[in-house]
Amino acid sequence: MTPLLDALLLNAGYNAALVAIGATLLGFAAGASGTFLFLRKRALVSDATAHATLPGVALAFIVMVALGGDGRSLIGLLIGSAITATIGLVLIEWIVRRTRLAEDAAIGAVLGVFFGFGIVLLTIVQTMSAGRQAGLEGFLLGSTAGMLYQDAVIIALGGSLAVFATWLMRRPMTLVAFDAEYAAAMGYDVRRIDLLMMGLVMAVTVIGLKLVGLILIVAMLIIPPVTARFWTERSGRVIWIAGAVGGVSGYVGAALSASAPAMPTGPLIVLTAASVFVFSLIFAPVRGVAAAVIRHRRFQRRVHRRQGLLSLSRQEPIREPYTLRLLAKDGLIRADGVPTDTGRAQAAKVARDERRWDVAREVHQDAGLTGRYDGLTPIEEVFTPDEIQEFDRRLGPPVAVGGLG
Repeated sequence: MTPLLDALLLNAGYNAALVAIGATLLGFAAGASGTFLFLRKRALVSDATAHATLPGVALAFIVMVALGGDGRSLIGLLIGSAITATIGLVLIEWIVRRTRLAEDAAIGAVLGVFFGFGIVLLTIVQTMSAGRQAGLEGFLLGSTAGMLYQDAVIIALGGSLAVFATWLMRRPMTLVAFDAEYAAAMGYDVRRIDLLMMGLVMAVTVIGLKLVGLILIVAMLIIPPVTARFWTERSGRVIWIAGAVGGVSGYVGAALSASAPAMPTGPLIVLTAASVFVFSLIFAPVRGVAAAVIRHRRFQRRVHRRQGLLSLSRQEPIREPYTLRLLAKDGLIRADGVPTDTGRAQAAKVARDERRWDVAREVHQDAGLTGRYDGLTPIEEVFTPDEIQEFDRRLGPPVAVGGLG
């Protein structure tokens, strides 16, 4: 078997299998947890949260070394990152609530200050004798080479709790994401629900630091929900589709990294997620680019067909080449431009429907009803047969469509 197939089947070694499982669990948790932040249009919060973890990692290392440890305890480093990430989230919320600054300005300020402070602390750590071999720079872009079983357990437990909390609170978070004012009127504490959303993102960010790093974890929180949005209109389904996209991206990205050991795991996971996003952007059945192009072409075809039939009904020459080709292809005109029997019948129907709509406007005087007329919607989809029969009674007998010379 090829190295990639071995990695996909978890036959590339214990460490590779451990990384693949951990990446899958993290991807699912990141996709599901990031959904509501994306729906709330607060995606930049995840960026600020991720960057706010860096000083916590460095401070935790310094404290653990000062207490006599080697500073490499993953639990200690994650606790430190969680503390500073929480401080960053609280600061953003406080700035938005207490000042006139917009949320994006508060996020930018917190992100820049915390990340700069973290870089300074990492420089200080590198000057320490214990810090030179600490490998804390791996928290920037991720480091899976030394991933242990307990690391995978932390990711599994933390990710499972984040997904469970997302599922448990999905209804109030959905309400706040789409209409915060209505949620407040219903008695929900919007501020606490916002903090919960950010807290879930913070939790996933912290547990993902070891695997993909603080810079790339942002992509895992945002790309899967954005991708899922192309495939469904229902928020409940977005959660699970986003989780599936994140999980598959984590698994395939880790397998690609295992099959090419010189390639970093975190970036490959993100690139895999980006590939799924591009595929969805183009080929999603309703919201994809290809579907939009097909709809546009169908609309264009319907417009040209209708205009051509109206020209036939008025015995006007058709000068648009595309319209001529379309009517000829549908068997509505001959090669010399003379309408066929089918073309005459359909032209008479289109012309009569135009007159029916004129009568409908006089009879109903209802902008909401007659406003649905776009020239393409069949009148039978708007009015009942009895109503159409009344329109015909007012119009009189149909007028035949003659040929065009």
